[in-house]
Amino acid sequence: MAAAATGTHGHGEQIPPGKPMSTEQHILDKGAEMLQSLTPIKQMNQHVCTFALYNHDMNRQIETHHYVTRVNQDFLQCAVYDSDNSNACLIGVEYIVSDRIFESLPKEEQKLWHSHAYEIKSGLWVNPRVPEMVVKKDLENFAKSYGKFWCTWQTDRGDKLPVGPPSLMMSPQAVNLGMVKPELIQKRDDRYNMSTDAIKRTRLEIAEPEWINPEADYWKQHGKCFEIHVEDLEMKKIAPFP
Repeated sequence: MAAAATGTHGHGEQIPPGKPMSTEQHILDKGAEMLQSLTPIKQMNQHVCTFALYNHDMNRQIETHHYVTRVNQDFLQCAVYDSDNSNACLIGVEYIVSDRIFESLPKEEQKLWHSHAYEIKSGLWVNPRVPEMVVKKDLENFAKSYGKFWCTWQTDRGDKLPVGPPSLMMSPQAVNLGMVKPELIQKRDDRYNMSTDAIKRTRLEIAEPEWINPEADYWKQHGKCFEIHVEDLEMKKIAPFP
């Protein structure tokens, strides 16, 4: 994670590879920024830092930075980065739904989602530099929510480009495979000058959800994971194909 946060891996290699931005390109981008609205990006109103685990290999755990857009009270969408630096890599997307929406999904779809209750209660999910009292009501709602997170760029394994199919990610849980490594938590605590343990104690009053659907966190309940593989298929030809 540290290498990804600085925009390099290992021996000063750029992530992704490429020439530095030219002065001309900077000017063109600034001009476009002044003329365009960039409306969807401006709807991102929260930065959440937490941790995620690869569903097919839960020993691989990463720190994630979610930039959240609230579409409505029951649905949020997040651009996920590997750091909060200006040169952070966009590594995926997470969709978050309320428990009400989640219960309306087909069972086969629910298997791809994870619960957030443990993440919230344990202090792993934080809004950096925002006082707990400001986000308490939001945290109570998030504790009852579910997320589906696809990682499209595995910078933690040294990928300099987003290669291969997306990977399904899971949330931390209070069982062996789901426990976040202490060194990852400590590294974040040091960077933000905070204590995850202290945050956990302030959240004791946040109520546990009365019901967490067992189809979510499918690995925990059933010992099975999901992994995408790419295969060649014949194209569906609606019209004659040249």
